[in-house]
Amino acid sequence: MAEVGSGGGGWEGLARRSLWASGVKSLAIVAGVTAGMARFLLGRDWPPAAMVAACVAAALVTVAAVVTYDVFRLRTTRWRLTPERLELRSGITVRQHRSIPRDRVRSVDLRADPVNRMFGLTVVKVGTGEHADKDAELKLDPLTRHDAEALRHVLLHQGEAAEQAGDGPLAELSWSWIRYAPLSVWTFTGAAVVMGALYKALDAFGLKSFTTRLATGLWEWLVGQPLVTVPLVLGVNVVVGVLGAVLLFAESWGRYRLEREPGRLRMRRGLLTTRSLTLEERRLRGVEIHEPLLLRLAGAARLRSVATGLGRSADDESEDAAALTPPMPHALAMRVASAIAGADVPTSAARPRATNTSAGVHTSAAQLDATNTGGGVSAAQSRATLADDGVPRSAARPGATNTGGGVAASAARPGATIADDGVPALVTHPAAARRRRLVRAMVAALATALVVGLVTWPIPTLVTGGGSEGPWPLVSGWVDAWVGGWVWLVPVAVLAYGMWLAVASAASLGHALSPRHLVSRRGAVVRRTVALDRRGIAGWTITESFFQRRSGLLTVSATTAAGRGHYEVVDVGRGDGLEMAAQAVPGLLEPFLVREKQ
Repeated sequence: MAEVGSGGGGWEGLARRSLWASGVKSLAIVAGVTAGMARFLLGRDWPPAAMVAACVAAALVTVAAVVTYDVFRLRTTRWRLTPERLELRSGITVRQHRSIPRDRVRSVDLRADPVNRMFGLTVVKVGTGEHADKDAELKLDPLTRHDAEALRHVLLHQGEAAEQAGDGPLAELSWSWIRYAPLSVWTFTGAAVVMGALYKALDAFGLKSFTTRLATGLWEWLVGQPLVTVPLVLGVNVVVGVLGAVLLFAESWGRYRLEREPGRLRMRRGLLTTRSLTLEERRLRGVEIHEPLLLRLAGAARLRSVATGLGRSADDESEDAAALTPPMPHALAMRVASAIAGADVPTSAARPRATNTSAGVHTSAAQLDATNTGGGVSAAQSRATLADDGVPRSAARPGATNTGGGVAASAARPGATIADDGVPALVTHPAAARRRRLVRAMVAALATALVVGLVTWPIPTLVTGGGSEGPWPLVSGWVDAWVGGWVWLVPVAVLAYGMWLAVASAASLGHALSPRHLVSRRGAVVRRTVALDRRGIAGWTITESFFQRRSGLLTVSATTAAGRGHYEVVDVGRGDGLEMAAQAVPGLLEPFLVREKQ
C-alpha cells in the first residue's frame, strides 16, 4: 500500500492475492456441486468414467466462476485515505460510494481466517461507534497483512511510541482456563445439534433412505434396553460436547492478549482465525461481568465491554463482538474490569443499607410529583415541578457532557458503604423484592398443579350433562398410561426451582453509586454486574407495575447509547431508586422530585 499515511494519494485496490484465496475457498462449493452432480447422474445409469469426467468438469467450472467473480470484484473495488475521510467504492452491477470521517473512527477490527493467513491477507473493518448496521463500518476484504496494520496505526493516530507504551498486558491467556470451557449448556446439547445438522445434510444429498434406516435402528436399539442404552447415549453426548467445547475455546481464544495502548484497548485472539480489535477508550461506557450459573459455581466469569457501536456481529458472524475476555477466574475478571473501568467495580458482596443522617433528607421521602396510573411512567412523562420563575424544566439531558464529576465517594449514595480503597459495596434491595419473587414461585407451582389436576382427575362434564370422564379424555388417558402418578412431580419440581430462583435472584440484587460509575447487579441463572459510566447516561425511565407500587418498589432504567441501550436497577426501594438516579446525573431528574424535610 503506497503512502497510506500521506492522506492525499490516489485510489488503491485490494490485495491481488485474494484470487488465490478465493480459489482455495471455492473448494467448499466444489464439494457440494460434485455431490449433487453424482447424485443426479447415478439415477441415469451413466458409465463411471463419464460420471467422473462430468464431476471434474463441474468442479473446474465452479472454481472458474468463483475466481472470475473475484476478478470483477477486485477491479471494481477501490479505496483511498484522505486527510479527512476513508472512502470506498464498490459494486459490480450496483455501484456504491461510501465514506466515513477519520475523526469518527472508533474501532478497527482485523480478521484473518486460515486461508487468508496462508496468503498473508487480512480483512479490515473500520467502525464509527454507531449502532447503524449498514453505514457504521467499512470493510476492506482483503488487504495484505502489512497494509492492514499500517492502516490501523494511521486511522487510530498511533506512532512508533504506541508499540512501546503500556506496562504489559491487562490479561493474557492461561491454558488452565480451558477447564471452564465445558461449563456451558452447549456441552449437554451440542452433540444432539450436530447430529441433527448431519441428518439434514445427508438428507440434502439424497441419502434420506439411509438416514431413515439409521434413525429407526437407533430408536429400536434405545427402547430395547433403555437402562443400558440411555445412560450410554447421554454419556457419549456429554463427552462429545466437552470435546467440542474445548476445541472451540482453543480456536476462539488461543493466543489471547488484552492490552492498553495510548487511549485505546487492543484485544488479539484466535488460533486458526486470528482477530485483532482496537477500541477507543473514550467510547467505552463501562464493563459488564457475565456469570452464568455453571461458571459462577466454578468461580469463573467473563468480561464484556459496554461501548457504542459494539454488540453481536452481523451477517455470517455469530460471536459476541463486545467480549473482552474468555472465561477466567472471577478474581482476575474483577481486577481486569477495575483496570478498565477505573477501580469502580465492587469486589465484595452486597451489604445492608445504613441510615444516612447527614444529608438532611429522608431517602424514602423522595417522590415523583405525578400520579402513576399505568404499568410504568418515564421520567420525561412525569409532571415537572415548576421552578421559581414559573418555567418548567425539561427532562432532556443537557447537550453538554456532564463535567461536574459527580459527588464525592462518601456522598455518592445514601446508605452505601465505601471501602478503604474507594470501591463501593453493593447495597441490598428491600425484603419486598424477595417476597415478590417467592409469591411468583408459589403462583407458578399452584398453576402447574391445577393443570395437572385438570388432566388427571375425573371431573363431571357440564356440557354432556354429567359423567365421570375428565374434560380431555385423550390427554387424561395418555397421562395415565405413560406417566401415571409421577406427573405430580412436575408441580413439585416447579415449586422447588421457583423457590431457588426467587432466593438466588433476590440475593443477587444490588446497586451502588461511585464517583464515576453506576453499578447494578441482577440475575440468578445468569448474573450480570454492570458498571455504567455516569457521563454516558442520557436519561432515565422509572417503571412501577401495580404490584411494585403495592410493595413500595420501582425499576430505574438508565438510558445510554452504548451496549444494550438501557441498564436497569430492578425492584429498588421507591425513595432509594429516585435518590440514586438524581445523584447519578445531577440536574437531570431533580425537577421531577419532591423532597420532604425531616
